[in-house]
Order: sequence, then C-alpha cells, then structure tokens
Amino acid sequence: MKIEGKYKFLASQEQIWDLFMDQKNLEKAIPGCEKMEEREPGKYDVLLKIGIAAIKGTYTGKVEVVDPEPPNRYRLLGEGSGNPGFVKGEATIEFSQEGQHTIVSYQGDMQVGGLIAGIGQRMIGGIAKMMAGQFFKKMAKELKSQQ
Repeated sequence: MKIEGKYKFLASQEQIWDLFMDQKNLEKAIPGCEKMEEREPGKYDVLLKIGIAAIKGTYTGKVEVVDPEPPNRYRLLGEGSGNPGFVKGEATIEFSQEGQHTIVSYQGDMQVGGLIAGIGQRMIGGIAKMMAGQFFKKMAKELKSQQ
C-alpha cells in the first residue's frame, strides 16, 4: 500500500531536520509509541500500542534511518509485529525550504499481514493518513516548545 503526504512547518530546514533526527521528539510524536531506544546511530527498537478499528495490540519492531543527506532527505525502514499481525514499510522523507517555511514530504510503501490485513486496504490507508496527521501535529507542538 502506498502512502504519501506533506506538512508545512514555520522554521528553517535545518531546525526541522534536527527535530526529526531527535529520538526524544520522535518518541513523543509517534502515535502509540511506548518506548524508543537507539541500538546504534540511526537504528532504533520500538514498542507501540496501537488500535486499528476493533483490532488493538502491542507491536515490537525496528526503525532505521538510511541514506541520510542532511538537511534534505533520508529513507526510513521499519518493521514490527504483534498479536494482530505485522507491518513492514519503507518511506522517503524530504525537506525543502519555502520562504520561512519548511515542507516535509513523505512517500512510501507498506505491507501488512495477519488480522490487520483483514480490515481492508482502504481503511488501513485512511488510518495511516490519520496517524501521519497526528504525528506531524505533535512534531509541530514539539517545535513550538523548543522555540
């Protein structure tokens, strides 16, 4: 399943890059994130508690930042599994300056299996978009708290 979107921040591209590279900011902003620990630079173990429709569960997984080109882009690889199934995906995150704003664009592909897959691609796509919106709103809140 393909995912994509954009979000605009009122800050420099370098500030937004730093915001997105900070583990503590990510841990606060990722919906359902209970714990995020860095194993080595750019590689994290995560614990998420997420409910999708009537299917709720705890997922353990790994996230890795690869091919970073500061402050312009990086790729994000992730995978997780739990009782309700598994999620695996890859996304490209790009940062571009437009005046006083930074535009964060993402596009990626994810695969789901198990009970989660049973709720249908359209519903999963809507939920992914909603969770991305929650993530970006929380990141904007973190940015404001740091300014």
